[in-house]
This record gives sequence, C-alpha cells and structure tokens, in this order.
Amino acid sequence: MVSSFVGSSSSLNPISNIMTFSRTLVLALGLTVTTASRGAAQGPVPSGETVGGISCDAQEGQRIHIHQHLVIMDHGKPVDIPARIGIPAGKRCIYWLHTHTPDGILHIEAPQDRSFTLRDFFTVWGQPLSSSSAASAHLSRHEKMKVWVNGKVYTKDPRTIPLVAHADLVIQVGPPFAKPKPFTAWNGL
Repeated sequence: MVSSFVGSSSSLNPISNIMTFSRTLVLALGLTVTTASRGAAQGPVPSGETVGGISCDAQEGQRIHIHQHLVIMDHGKPVDIPARIGIPAGKRCIYWLHTHTPDGILHIEAPQDRSFTLRDFFTVWGQPLSSSSAASAHLSRHEKMKVWVNGKVYTKDPRTIPLVAHADLVIQVGPPFAKPKPFTAWNGL
C-alpha cells in the first residue's frame, strides 16, 4: 500500500502521506477486527485496571482462597490456558482470579467475600466466552459445544458457571465429545 503513494502528487507532502497511510492502516485494522469478531469478541487483556469489580492488587487476597480446574477442548485438542493470566507483565499487581502455571488450575484469592463466575475469569484473561466460543475454540456450522461441571453436563450459559472450590470444568467444541475424566490432582490446593 505504501508503494501506491510514490509518484502521486501527495508524495511530495510527507504529512499527507502519513495521514493517508494512517487511514489505510485503520481501514486494514478495521477489517481485521471485523473478521475476528465472528462468535464472541475477544476483550482487551486487562493491564492493571479494575475489570468487572475485580481489582489488581499488590498481593493476593486472603479472605477467599479457592481453586478450580478448567479444560477447553477444540475438536479433541486441548486449548492452552497459559500461566500468569491475571498477572500483568511489567505491573506490580495480581488480579483476584489468576493462574500461576499452564495446567488449567484457576486461583481465586480475593480480599472480600463475593461470588465469581467463569465469565469473570475469561474477562481477566481477555478471551471470549459464550455458548458458541471459549477462548480460541469456536463453533462452526453444524457443531456443538458441550460443557461439563464436576462430571455433569451443564446446559446453561457457560458464563454463569459459579467458580466454587474444586470445581472441575470442561468445555468441548466438536465433535468429538467424550465424558471427561474427573480431575483429582488438587495436591493440597
């Protein structure tokens, strides 16, 4: 696109070229955002600001300290749930919902009594969650999403799943679908 500016009457005016390039870049980015917004839109990854009433504090809260396990399967393949979700790079804070390791263990360490849902975790993660997508797993035509909570099928909106102590959560986009094995490796958590 930049080469199309060479030889035009505006090529003599660097400010005009920058403005035109900026408009072109914005247009290109707009098309990218539109394409990526099929299904549930990915939100921005929080970088220390309060999101959904969940703040990023200097240390982990001690009023509530519970853990859950989350697995997302996209057509039989696991979706990565990275380490350090909710721990912004370059910031000296940690969100009440976070991960330390890339094993699907979610940590809730909050300074106040309140309930949390899977929507809260995905908001802190900055990933989409709906009845048709979970992070990078998106339904295509004629596909289904199956959600399991503690080994039982969950038929409501996955965003409403309560994050209680030792909740075992599995989201499958597919086929294939298989009843998940219970997660038991809590190791004192």
